[in-house]
Amino acid sequence: MKKLIFSLISLTMIFVLAACGGGNEEEANGASGLDAIKERDKLIVGVKYDTKLFGLQDPSTKEVEGFDIDIAKEIAKEILGDESKIELKEVTSKTRIPMLNNGEIDAIIATMTITEERKKEVNFSDVYFNAGQSLLVKKGSPIKSIDDVGADTTVLAVKGSTSSINIREKAPDATLLEFENYQEAFLALKAGQGDTLTTDNAILYGMAQQDNNYEVVGDTFTDEPYGIAIKKGNDDLTEAINEVLNKLKESGKYDEIYEKWIGEKPKN
Repeated sequence: MKKLIFSLISLTMIFVLAACGGGNEEEANGASGLDAIKERDKLIVGVKYDTKLFGLQDPSTKEVEGFDIDIAKEIAKEILGDESKIELKEVTSKTRIPMLNNGEIDAIIATMTITEERKKEVNFSDVYFNAGQSLLVKKGSPIKSIDDVGADTTVLAVKGSTSSINIREKAPDATLLEFENYQEAFLALKAGQGDTLTTDNAILYGMAQQDNNYEVVGDTFTDEPYGIAIKKGNDDLTEAINEVLNKLKESGKYDEIYEKWIGEKPKN
């Protein structure tokens, strides 16, 4: 009898532990992501601090402003009822996915191109901005398009970006120098460390606005659809963000934000 009771207790404990284990696995997969944000009453978003038009920190006020920031605020407003219930954390192309997977941030809104390779690591929202890779040069440069980038060209790019991968494919004979962020790369271009800087055209236009001695040249030579990245398996938050994006586009608010930062209405 004692053996029977002991066996029943053991079985009960196994079922309880298995149930607990299942719950932890579900949490690890991000199934409770949206609930966790609501319980915390704050959305934590990884954004760029060095990318004019999308996410740039004002050194005097420490405020971060840009297209991505406004989108993040709208998401916080819809999910939590107040756009101020948001915390912005600086990310770079290199650090953003590790920070997401470490649980430091809830989402990445940082000029991040949706790729098949990245889809293996994170969930992506629907496309929220369409860009294309291009080139920034000093005015008067002989480089007018990607066709002019050859063996005697030094190209500057940012570590961890799709731009570095693409330029190796489009101009395999060129020398590539990579930097931690866009401001470092732009400073290197100004210092004459390279002939051209490559990334998405929308980012390069922001740099050209900072210094009119530089210009964006040639047509775009890639398609760069930006998506909001969410931890892999966090489907409830992904769906909630897609609902917000749809609502912004239907209401006309998206067009308003786009025109505010890009200077024109979106083409599609």
